[in-house]
Amino acid sequence: MSETTGTGLPGSLTTLFDHALRLHRLAPGEPLHRDGEPYPDDGLHRHRKGPQAPEDRHSVGKDAALVLDAHFARDSALPGELADAFHDVHIPIHPNKHIAAAAERADGERVRQTGRWLVRHGTDRCSVTVGLALLAAVGTADDIPLIQTIGLLSKHFGPLAAHAFESQQRGVEALLWLAERVTGWGRVYVVEALCRLDDPAARPWLLRRACDGDFLNGYFAGTVAEVARLHEALADLDTDSEMVDHLGRLLHLMSDCGGMGLTLAHYPHSRVVFEAHARHVGSLSPTIERYFTIAVLTQYLTTEPPEAAGCTAAQQQALRATYLGVLDREEWTDTACAGFAADDNRMRWLADHRAPQLRLRAFPDRESDAGE
Repeated sequence: MSETTGTGLPGSLTTLFDHALRLHRLAPGEPLHRDGEPYPDDGLHRHRKGPQAPEDRHSVGKDAALVLDAHFARDSALPGELADAFHDVHIPIHPNKHIAAAAERADGERVRQTGRWLVRHGTDRCSVTVGLALLAAVGTADDIPLIQTIGLLSKHFGPLAAHAFESQQRGVEALLWLAERVTGWGRVYVVEALCRLDDPAARPWLLRRACDGDFLNGYFAGTVAEVARLHEALADLDTDSEMVDHLGRLLHLMSDCGGMGLTLAHYPHSRVVFEAHARHVGSLSPTIERYFTIAVLTQYLTTEPPEAAGCTAAQQQALRATYLGVLDREEWTDTACAGFAADDNRMRWLADHRAPQLRLRAFPDRESDAGE
């Protein structure tokens, strides 16, 4: 098919795909800086109020589907004619039944070629989103690299990229590649897709790398613990420091994700994983992250009732004592003091928010607060 361009609106001529690819090449194994924002079309979208979503949520996507139906009804219509066709309709960024149905109604190969063109050559997020939705509906394994690259702009394109891979034969592999390179909301979409697939091939990654510490991880932390069968993998902690750190991250997130995801109070294996973490983390060398995680968990065990951790009062006290014993070691205290002196955000948060019952030698100037 010809790569005829659309009539165009004032704005950048840089394609969103090229924008993502250029940023990806600067740091191939890492998430894009600021999720790739601002996008090349940011000026157009920042100064223009886009169409609002219909009040009837069941109607979302119908207008876009009508545009697609009209386009595919003309045998001579070229993909580029859709480049600027969606500015006046609301375009959902999540999977949409109406757009998917429009893709299914037309010739599959023509829909694929149109989706590929829009994703690869689109200079506006509206048309690129529709192109990605078409590939999510009828794409093949050949489209994986294309979808991965645009999916790096994950805050906007993450939902459809993740959805596209859920139906691919190599979907788990593609999702794991993307998961390593997205954060924030994009990570939520991709990790949730991995959890829905529940493929054994993804469990090692889910057990060690799913949570990067972002607050939004709370949406999926508990699901990761369940899908990855965390309580069955605890024997690996003896030789796997990465898993110990990730376990601490999971516990921290699940202790403070009420209204987002599964909390420790409702996770049936809370006590078992708490005890496993407490047994192993003290054998590792101190880092600021480890100190912060242990201190936050100690605060949780200090301020919450025993049932919140799935244990008895005696078990809760034993866990708290184990954690405090680690935090009070000289080398751990020195690490925390160094972090505090360097104005590390985590250390400042601990100094400001720790429970009064915690008497941590790392903050001697705050000890007087404990008796108030």
